[in-house]
Amino acid sequence: MRSRFDEQLAILNNELTRMGAMCEEAIAVASKALTMGDAKLADKVLSLDGEINQKERTIETLCLKLLLQQQPVARDLRQISAALKMITDMERIGTQAADIAEIITFLDGRTGEECGHIRFMAEEASRMVTESIDAFVKQDVVLAGAAIDRDDVVDDLFLKVKSSLIRLISEKPADGEYALDLLMIAKYFERIGDHAVNIAEWVDYSVTGERKGADL
Repeated sequence: MRSRFDEQLAILNNELTRMGAMCEEAIAVASKALTMGDAKLADKVLSLDGEINQKERTIETLCLKLLLQQQPVARDLRQISAALKMITDMERIGTQAADIAEIITFLDGRTGEECGHIRFMAEEASRMVTESIDAFVKQDVVLAGAAIDRDDVVDDLFLKVKSSLIRLISEKPADGEYALDLLMIAKYFERIGDHAVNIAEWVDYSVTGERKGADL
């Protein structure tokens, strides 16, 4: 019975890893589309968001089967419960990447070159997602803590983006709408970082039984 349960947990971990990889790809493609000013590339993010939504439903079904058929307790129960919470955050990450892509289609080919900090925000947010999912699979609270700490970097970059765009509006008032679009994109990347923090905190819970922070 235990070996069967362990096999199912391994499948769950693999599915979570795949969903995390989809989220990373969505972030990377959105960032590249912004860098290139490529609306067609941005459309790919919308397709990835649909795949992420489907993966959420698949994992949710798997978790519910584990709960009903295996009736886990203690750490096993926490791990499955945490997975159910995590996929909600990952689904939101996919949605926010799609929101970024939608804004890119309104930029008429303009890129984010006016504010290079946004690209760094995307890289750091993606790294946070990777670390938080890896932390869950490895049940590694140290790695989860590293993902949480990285959120300070993303927040600092967001402040730099705001300052840069305020300066842009001051110097080029005609670019006000463009600057606001970039600010919204940066805000979505910041929110992706927040969801990665949520995932890492659920890792902490699954290992220690203590829930830190608050849901977003």
